[in-house]
Amino acid sequence: MTQTAILNARLIEPATDYDGPGGVVIENGKIVQVLRGAGQTAPSSADIIDAQGRCLAPGLIDIRVKTGEPGNEPKETLKSAALSAAAGGVTTIVVQPDTDPAIDDPAMIDHIQRRGAALDLVHVRAAGAATQGRAGERMAEIGLMDEAGALYFTDVDHVIRNTRTLQRVMSYAASFNALIACRPTEPWLSEGTVATAGELATRLGLSAQPALAERIQLERDLALVEQTGARYLVDQISTEGALEVLTRARTRGLEVAASVSINHLCFNEIDIGDYRTFYRLDPPLRTEDDRQAMIEGIRDGLIDVITSAHCPEPAENKRRPFAEAEPGAVGLETLLAAAISNLHHESGIDLIDVLRPMTHGPASLLGLASGVIAEGAPADLVLFDAGAPIVVDASRLKSKSKNSPFDGRRLQGKVLLTMVDGRIVHDQRQ
Repeated sequence: MTQTAILNARLIEPATDYDGPGGVVIENGKIVQVLRGAGQTAPSSADIIDAQGRCLAPGLIDIRVKTGEPGNEPKETLKSAALSAAAGGVTTIVVQPDTDPAIDDPAMIDHIQRRGAALDLVHVRAAGAATQGRAGERMAEIGLMDEAGALYFTDVDHVIRNTRTLQRVMSYAASFNALIACRPTEPWLSEGTVATAGELATRLGLSAQPALAERIQLERDLALVEQTGARYLVDQISTEGALEVLTRARTRGLEVAASVSINHLCFNEIDIGDYRTFYRLDPPLRTEDDRQAMIEGIRDGLIDVITSAHCPEPAENKRRPFAEAEPGAVGLETLLAAAISNLHHESGIDLIDVLRPMTHGPASLLGLASGVIAEGAPADLVLFDAGAPIVVDASRLKSKSKNSPFDGRRLQGKVLLTMVDGRIVHDQRQ
């Protein structure tokens, strides 16, 4: 097989805390040699890619990606999501089970993964529903879906209100170490709301939920984790109070991870402005204090995963009165640039620490072989220029839906090359 060598890069490898000169040699879809230090050399027969000092890192892993396929393909197909991911340096996506029908049995897991593999773009994996039809009443076929390749189990934005049902789900999942993810939001305080309670929501006349709703529900879920021994992911933590609860749980030895969306790291409730529906999200945008707490959670390593929370919605679903607009934003293509701009350039977090929760963090959580640059690892890589300016033009995004809150924003961090199993799936070096 022909070898490919990427040389003269700034090699950033969060798993080993290496950030310095380096490169890699790739053969048959795997990394066969990691080169560290200046003056790298490669086999004479290798095809050479000169990184010219740009950053080379493991490809991003996005564990929270919604698509419209199956059931609502006009929003997004697996192909358009995969193209978006490749353009954003994301080499693995985990499709959420809130499709139509829901991904709640092993046949659906197999279908998603076969469809994704046939695209020959990025790795497409699936999360399975925790309950049948995500209705929150009867446990789904978690064991069989796990055998079929489901990476974790979640009802996505549906809260499992029935505590006994969630207890059974966690107890069963704990028996084979499966991961359960839940959105922590107390349903009676949050149902029908579109903003965070406070002066702004009152002034705009928007139905609002208190930040306390997240903490209350998280306390319930963590009590069940403690009782069942389940592995648990706090899906899209967004408030300072919930982060404090998470910290206390970890001091008690609970195996609890947390994710945050890039939107809650970059925006706050003020961005709603004059009812701008592209900022209508779920969970809603929080206060600036909450946003800063999430950033510090990344800096301190309390938050394990950053996701795009990719949620495509066509214009007709967003260009409505704020309270009637569908929540969500696309984010696969802007994830890396937004993280570099807001966490590295603006907040001063080391680039390696910005990349960790988008590479090694999710890979470790889900037991994936990717997310690292090491001999024998898949050649899933992203080459990017951390200082290159870009202006986001939503109309040019590869997603079928264009609902990006970053539209028109100036960011820094351009993806130049994306590799999946050693194949170039996106190339913008020229």
